[in-house]
Amino acid sequence: MSVDNAAESGVRVVKLGATIGARIDGVKLGGSLDAETMATIRAALNKHRVIFFRGQQHLTEDGQYEFAELLGRPTTPHPTLTSAGVKSLAIDSRHGRSNVWHTDVTFVDRVPKASILRAVTLPSYGGSTTWASTVAAYNALPEPLKRLAESLRARHTNQYDYAVETEQHADENTADYRREFESTYFETEHPVVHVHPETGERALLLGCFVKQIVGVSSSESQALFRLFQDRVTRLENTTRWDWSLGDVAIWDNHATQHYAIDDYDSREHRRLTRITLAGTIPVGIDGAPSTVIAGNAEYYSAIDPLTTAA
Repeated sequence: MSVDNAAESGVRVVKLGATIGARIDGVKLGGSLDAETMATIRAALNKHRVIFFRGQQHLTEDGQYEFAELLGRPTTPHPTLTSAGVKSLAIDSRHGRSNVWHTDVTFVDRVPKASILRAVTLPSYGGSTTWASTVAAYNALPEPLKRLAESLRARHTNQYDYAVETEQHADENTADYRREFESTYFETEHPVVHVHPETGERALLLGCFVKQIVGVSSSESQALFRLFQDRVTRLENTTRWDWSLGDVAIWDNHATQHYAIDDYDSREHRRLTRITLAGTIPVGIDGAPSTVIAGNAEYYSAIDPLTTAA
């Protein structure tokens, strides 16, 4: 663990891993943070992919939203889950558990640039979250695999939600949640390698919403998906956060995947609130953007005006 930055204001960025993760100390999150502090937060997010804040028990849903407005342009809570929140999306274990690797909302064309997650209710044990750097995963590929990945496109849909692996045992709440999740069908074709719109880095764009690698058979698609997805989730590309009440995590959704670990009993309750920020339409290294196959996400999110870095 090392201190990346120590400003005169007392804000410290503490590095947690070589490729991903940092904790920021000395910040009280809310809507009145000064420009210097926000610049530090943005720089840390671009560098470390996911950043954590302890001791934010003062933060309410309104305060979380006001802070989000300083960092970007909040989306509506979700493209389909309209009953789970007005300003933020409730990530609630009573509706199922997101224990699969994913990048948020990749089934739409305008992938959110960041997510802000606040711990509200936690189980007495377990319930941590792991993030993986999709930039580090791409960078570690041998050159032939980089070229292969760069040539591929994948279709993402909301047909596969977090509860699919336990669907046969789903209770009524989980089943209702899944029906709402799939109530409007979305499908988008993304490049498997996209260019980060702020840093210009290359990152893998995969996760559980992938339905098919374009142009190959189903068996070949599964093999290619596993080849690159397994690279993302190598332990050296990850960081794990053990939640305490009042913690806030912010991650670069253009450069990460995450996984909420289902290691607590059904009688335990876990609830966090998430706000996503408007992002860009991903662009491959050939300059070709993602394309919509089905669904219109304009009501969910604007498109961030950032242009792709050179």
